Amino acid sequence: MDILRGLIAGFIGTVVLSLLMIMKAKMGFMPELDVIAMLASKMGGSAVMGWLAHFMIGTVGYGLAFSLINPLLPSNSFVVKGIILGVIGWLAMMLVVMTMMGAGVFAMNMGMMAAVMTLILHIIFGAVLGFVYSR
Repeated sequence: MDILRGLIAGFIGTVVLSLLMIMKAKMGFMPELDVIAMLASKMGGSAVMGWLAHFMIGTVGYGLAFSLINPLLPSNSFVVKGIILGVIGWLAMMLVVMTMMGAGVFAMNMGMMAAVMTLILHIIFGAVLGFVYSR
């Protein structure tokens, strides 16, 4: 049951994150920071594959991870636990994924705002993940 809750929470968190990413793109804010395009470029260039990977990471990766490790995370608040997991995921993204994508450690090739923007998005995602999981 906890795993199903985690998957549902991960999916809803990913929907919220995706809407924020789309809004960011529509406003023209940091157009070079397009995670879907980055994922797609590593998967044959298909935007559909980029979105699918994005939803798999958020739903299965984070959702499953949260359901398994939330008892180990400090705090009595699921929202805070979700934020902690979001920040851990952000660190992994900044240290490993962005480097593999050619953006450099902490996406420094894109400028400081790329790291800040992705941190904000991961905090929001984690808060939503934890909130939905608690319901």
